[in-house]
Amino acid sequence: MRFTETKIKGAFLADLERREDTRGFFARSWCTREFLANGLDATVAQINVGFTAMKAGVRGMHYQVSPHEEAKTVRCTRGSVFDVVVDLRANSPTFKQWDAFELSEENHRMLYIPKGCAHGYQALENATEIEYLTTAFHAPESAYGVRFDDPAFAINWPLPVGLISGADRAWPDYKG
Repeated sequence: MRFTETKIKGAFLADLERREDTRGFFARSWCTREFLANGLDATVAQINVGFTAMKAGVRGMHYQVSPHEEAKTVRCTRGSVFDVVVDLRANSPTFKQWDAFELSEENHRMLYIPKGCAHGYQALENATEIEYLTTAFHAPESAYGVRFDDPAFAINWPLPVGLISGADRAWPDYKG
């Protein structure tokens, strides 16, 4: 795997190193040693799947607070997404900045989101699915979010926002 740090401190894109032949390719999509060698948390407590039926639907921006903070590694396994990370770590040089990447079933890219960052995505196709590897178990009492259209971040979604949950619409303005 090849790791490339994004503009968000501690967030990385991971690209597969493909071994190709006439049948297709083989690649390692997870290696604890490689994650650790890049200074990333390689704990896997849970693996979750998110399915978004309709193009333009948005999920997020979610994160968990202490004592259940989590890092996430996400990969799109079907369709494509505009995947966003927002830095909410007050002591970070990239505090309140965001970055986004297209993850798709075709590019096989993964995004590592460090603890203290919010994550969300917009489906760019119908019937899109992503897989999350998280370093902590889901703890509803520690689950928080920031609104997808919060003016504190001014995220530029590529499509007019389609379906979004009431809970994700209801997050208050960020006061960080």
